Amino acid sequence: MNTKTKSLALAALLATVNMNAQTDSVALHDVVVTGTRNATDIRHLPMTVTVVGREKLTEQNQPSVLPIVMQQTPGLFTTSRGVLGYGVNTGAGSLKVRGVGSGAQLLVLIDGQPQYAGLMGHPIPDAYQTMMAERVEVVRGPASLLYGSNAMAGVLNIVTRQMNENGVKTDVLVQGGSYGTLQASATNRLKLGKFSSIVGAQYQRTDGHRQNSEFEQLDGFVKLGYDFAPHWKALGDLNITHFNNSNPGPVDAPLIDNDFKITRGLASVSLNNDYDRTSGSLRAYFDWGHHNIDDGYATGGSPRTALYKHNDYIGGLTWYQSARLFEGNRTTVGVDWQHFGGSAWNENRASGEKTYLTKDADGNVVEKQHADDVAGYIDFRQDLAAWLTVDAGLRLDHHSVIGTELVPQGGLSFHLTNASDLKALVSKGFRNPTVREMYMFPPATTDLKPERMMNYELSYSQHFEGRGHFGANIFYIKGENLITTTRIDGRPRNVNMGDFENWGLELTGDYRIDSHWSLNANYSFLHMDTPIEGAPEGKLYIGANFHQGKWTASAGLQNISGLYIATGDDTGKENYTLLNATVGYKVFPIATLFVHGENILAEQYQTYAGFPMPKATFMGGVKVSL
Repeated sequence: MNTKTKSLALAALLATVNMNAQTDSVALHDVVVTGTRNATDIRHLPMTVTVVGREKLTEQNQPSVLPIVMQQTPGLFTTSRGVLGYGVNTGAGSLKVRGVGSGAQLLVLIDGQPQYAGLMGHPIPDAYQTMMAERVEVVRGPASLLYGSNAMAGVLNIVTRQMNENGVKTDVLVQGGSYGTLQASATNRLKLGKFSSIVGAQYQRTDGHRQNSEFEQLDGFVKLGYDFAPHWKALGDLNITHFNNSNPGPVDAPLIDNDFKITRGLASVSLNNDYDRTSGSLRAYFDWGHHNIDDGYATGGSPRTALYKHNDYIGGLTWYQSARLFEGNRTTVGVDWQHFGGSAWNENRASGEKTYLTKDADGNVVEKQHADDVAGYIDFRQDLAAWLTVDAGLRLDHHSVIGTELVPQGGLSFHLTNASDLKALVSKGFRNPTVREMYMFPPATTDLKPERMMNYELSYSQHFEGRGHFGANIFYIKGENLITTTRIDGRPRNVNMGDFENWGLELTGDYRIDSHWSLNANYSFLHMDTPIEGAPEGKLYIGANFHQGKWTASAGLQNISGLYIATGDDTGKENYTLLNATVGYKVFPIATLFVHGENILAEQYQTYAGFPMPKATFMGGVKVSL
């Protein structure tokens, strides 16, 4: 997209904004749970939160939540490499907010429960499925006050499906299309008095748009609830996903048999209370994974004699209680504990002999390695007047290897009118070193400090009589102690030596023209003093939705500019524009036929160096709601 076209697109966005806009997809006085542990009016929170609801998540029939959340959230970008699947250990599937998020700097949650690999520390993008999501809440900026390490850049919280009224509802989706792609899912929701259940299953597969890029995945999700007292509820959930995928390698250095077999699971039980003046929760959770990887070989090479395997886990307890101590007050206190780690080894194909890859602090090989983290925090929010809310919090976080980190946060929310707010925020984010960085492979060392980041932000929002909303914010972030690998005495070693400064602007807008038409748009500009892979300088999205009678249609135009796909001596940038569209027709009261096209303009582009994305792809199918 040339400069003139960009200017016209931005002018269109600003025009939409001036006609009453909102991309955060939240209505006046809506509540969120991610910016604070308890459900809270978004107007009283100083941080910037984007909410993507169920209707928006499902309008394009995407199996993963990430493509839609990326479109709807300014400043959020996800790299990809194909039709389905993000991959593991390839650099694809990285999540960044405002240019920050490499490795384990952006925390993904499911109902507030941390989701990342216990050894490597990074999220697993292929595990975040639309079938389980009621909505997705994204905190754009540090959220370490409430969520600790890995929430340095922010958090992406998947709030799972709900059933609030008695009855049974079932949703089925089946679709197929380009490159032999097939996707099918079914979700059943049940509520009978005090008991509720949600059960879902999904299968998807594709041949891929390149040779040796096949992908296959099976997911299952169960959530059970019981209201055993007027103000008390017990919840339990289990989620398992397994996927097989092949990495074809960069186009200029293709790989053969670089195959992955990944199983991820999570389970939790919680006890929740909700009274007029107080609410809280106690949760125990366990997240685990088994990775079986063939690193493959180049053309003319030989198959690997050993497979890389690992088992990782995260076990933890989290408790919080939020109370209204007096008029206009909300005080939340909480305690978090985590135990995480695992075992990694190379396994000889012929003999089954294992060579373990984890070491202790003295460099001795050990079968397993782990770390613990315990923290306490307090978040104090007070309405000082009808027009002013002050928020202040402090977290004390102790890591069993790295030590103690103090995390402050403070903000002001000025309620200028019943429909407009001005907010100021100062927040700190941090990330402790992962088990891999401390104990695995030659660069590993325990002589590391946490990565740290300070965020300064000013935001404004305006609602317009329930028809739209406009939001704008500017931010400045400064990071230090980034963990990088260098050579000391001729040997590789992980050290804290990186820092960065980013600043930028984000605009959001949404406008309901009438009962048939609605528009939404967002734009983000990012300035980086040091180029960061997987982070675009400019990101623009303009979407339109239409509904009349049995017909529905949606279209979205996304422009990415200045996306760094490589840095250093081989710095490379990508600029591209994507057009996606979906059309649906309700053939029966319970059934809708649809077609969906992605990259309809057949743009040639890549988000990760050496991995060109497919040109135009098309899917068609049916949705049934009973």
